Amino acid sequence: MGGSDENFPGAIRPSNIQGALGPGGEKFPVAVGHSRRALTAINKNIIGIPPYPSAVHKRAVLTEKNAISNKKPDVPVHRPITRKFAAQIACKQQHPYVKETKPSIQQQVSNSHQLVDCLIVDAEDYKVIGDYDVPMSVQHTEAMLEEIDRMDAEIEMEEIDEEESVVDIDSADKNNPLAVVEYIDNIYAYYKKTESCSCVQPNYMEQQFDINERMRGILIDWLIEVHYKFELMDETLFLTVSLIDRFLAVQPVIRKKLQLVGVTAMLIACKYEEVSVPVVEDLILISDRAYCRKEVLDMEKLMINTLQFNLSFPTPYVFMRRFLKASQSDIKLELLSFFMIELCLVEYEMLRFPPSLLAAAAIFTAQCALSKSKQWSKTIEKHTKYTVDQLLECAKLMAAYHQKAGTGKLTGVHKKYSTSKYGYAAKSEPADSLLNLEEF
Repeated sequence: MGGSDENFPGAIRPSNIQGALGPGGEKFPVAVGHSRRALTAINKNIIGIPPYPSAVHKRAVLTEKNAISNKKPDVPVHRPITRKFAAQIACKQQHPYVKETKPSIQQQVSNSHQLVDCLIVDAEDYKVIGDYDVPMSVQHTEAMLEEIDRMDAEIEMEEIDEEESVVDIDSADKNNPLAVVEYIDNIYAYYKKTESCSCVQPNYMEQQFDINERMRGILIDWLIEVHYKFELMDETLFLTVSLIDRFLAVQPVIRKKLQLVGVTAMLIACKYEEVSVPVVEDLILISDRAYCRKEVLDMEKLMINTLQFNLSFPTPYVFMRRFLKASQSDIKLELLSFFMIELCLVEYEMLRFPPSLLAAAAIFTAQCALSKSKQWSKTIEKHTKYTVDQLLECAKLMAAYHQKAGTGKLTGVHKKYSTSKYGYAAKSEPADSLLNLEEF
């Protein structure tokens, strides 16, 4: 390998092809010779770049060092070499006498274009001397886009301000396992779905031949007093009334057995809800010994078999607890809401409303009575699934019952809520805004 060039007659020395012409007089890119040129000298011959900086890097103009070369047009122009091209040069320097076959003119032109495409200009070789001014059309477009973004942001802020946020009422109970926050929405969705099964026909008294709706009202008003005297849970009262209506809707009863139905329904409800259940003798005593123990137990069997042991249907109390939490109520609103809904237990005509609607309407009526205005937040509307328009009819009836409470013969609820234990809720003013249609 150390011989002279004569040993390789077909070899072409790199220095011999600089500035060579093709058969047609075309100039080919200059190949790098054995003696390496300085990188700074090569960079002097960089071809021009676009007059404006690219959209990505926004580079500035070149300095005099990297400006367009003023060489004669017959001298080829080069861009800075890449690492790949530098490796090729180094390989040729190590083996300067490798035999090469001269490519055709088309191949030379193709290789020339590929070489130019693979060359990459190093941005660090350029020095910034100032940015070009952005064209007026670009300035106007950017200003227009900024204005559109600003207007969109203002509109979004206005929508957020106008739209009332829904409060997460279960956030404070996430660490309370008894609150079952993970399942509470599904539980009430199930209650809402199955509440229709606990509803009875609002005209079921037409099937009874010996009792009427007035007798039913007297029975329930008396049971409310018994419930208060025994200090039973609220759930027990609502379940007792539900059992009575469901039983009377399918079973004819004579009037002298109606009180027995009420006492037995309370006994079953106590067994279902209470921890300490009143004994049968206590219930017989409270009914003035009108019935014996055997009659009470026989009625219990008849009632449970007639209802097919279905005692788990939701009552208004179930929805009342959840809806009061959604309304973020205080003790005053809570007591007045329960006063409203217990007034409805006595009224036969309120059977046409489902339990969830009764609970929601009681809270809405109590809010109107306390604030003297209509209030129904987005949070409670989300959880109750009722709008003000849907509650209006029921709420007006409740306001009317509140207005006439304490008058007439059925005063058990009024007496109960006129005590300090229940915050004297019965003495509050009724919701006049609901009674006056023009103001609503």
